Amino acid sequence: MYTDIAVIGGGASGLAAAIGAKTENPNVSVTVFEKLDRVGKKLLSTGNGRCNLSSRRLVSEHYHGSVKNLMEIIRNTPSAEEFFMTMGVPVISDEQGRMYPRSESAASVLRSLRMRTSELDIIEECGFELTEIRRNKRGFIITSKSGITAECRRIIVSAGGYAAPQLGTDGYVMRLFRDMGYKTAKLCPAIAPLRVSSDKLKGLKGIRVKGSVSAVSGGEILKTEYGEIQITENALSGICVFNLARFFNEYEGRLALRLDFAADLEKSELTDYLERVRIQRASYPLEELLTGFFSKNLAVYLVKNTFGRPLTEKISTLRKRDIIALADRIKSLEFEISGCSSWNNAQVTAGGIHGSCVDTELQSIRDRGIYFCGEILDADGDCGGYNLQWAWSSGLWAGRNCACSLKGEK
Repeated sequence: MYTDIAVIGGGASGLAAAIGAKTENPNVSVTVFEKLDRVGKKLLSTGNGRCNLSSRRLVSEHYHGSVKNLMEIIRNTPSAEEFFMTMGVPVISDEQGRMYPRSESAASVLRSLRMRTSELDIIEECGFELTEIRRNKRGFIITSKSGITAECRRIIVSAGGYAAPQLGTDGYVMRLFRDMGYKTAKLCPAIAPLRVSSDKLKGLKGIRVKGSVSAVSGGEILKTEYGEIQITENALSGICVFNLARFFNEYEGRLALRLDFAADLEKSELTDYLERVRIQRASYPLEELLTGFFSKNLAVYLVKNTFGRPLTEKISTLRKRDIIALADRIKSLEFEISGCSSWNNAQVTAGGIHGSCVDTELQSIRDRGIYFCGEILDADGDCGGYNLQWAWSSGLWAGRNCACSLKGEK
């Protein structure tokens, strides 16, 4: 088998890279080599099946990693809206700026991408699990686990990271390049729940409440996120937690999450409210103190863990100092993080092939003719469409540059 450009990995960035390459240089042949029996399987799960294509708030503070020209790449490639409109897919956005296809269907996005690759005569070779890359006179020979080989002049590597191995991205290609001598940044699940000892969360399972979450280490607030906090039997979850998961990489064993269940109120406002309720409900038991302010489970947990008294005692037994203590607990409930979620529950890989291994075109510095894009690189974004925009942008960027390098070659 021969192809001018071999794209390793048929996910979001790989399909974008193939489209970018063929659009830039229609004379080259492009083949997407996918490990699974079909391309785009992980894409189907994005945005809970709605496919959060991008965000209208693409600023550097939402991106992380060692690829120095990441924002330049994003600025100099089409937005998701522009890219998908070329395929007839209109894009809408919500109040947070998250962008979705009008269909709100990831399946329709994948179908549109595959229609475009078909129009461009891009070939899909599924069931190809890369095990070896070696050079020859014309460029490279790639070999699959089953022994199938293909010759090519250029390679674009878009095989993803370690997150969601059940969808095909188990890091096998990253390990291959690490064995070839490539530097990788420390790997950690990102956009993932953070684990807490189950005994600390007893009574909170199933709670969903809006508020703020701060990553804290040594008393220092590292970052604060706002949104819906979700609590499971042994983890804290929700987008606001997902965006803090990457701190576990750096602060393992020294990381806590501080929850503010009344982020919309100043502490003085909350204290005043609780004082009024203390007087209004003086004859009621303690378990009714926060009725109407929180769901029952959360209300009972906060009262019980603040006062340490039987919930049948009267509210009238509380003093001013008790009200202040409860306000403190509501505004600053802290949990030590015992671990990060497994790769199975992570949406993105933090870390990857280090930015120092590629030039501004995303071409390998040590192996000219090999390009990288997407999650395999040490570049990741917050939850909210930032990672898919990086997939589209880095794929188009690598694809264009790769195809340009072949112009004039025989």
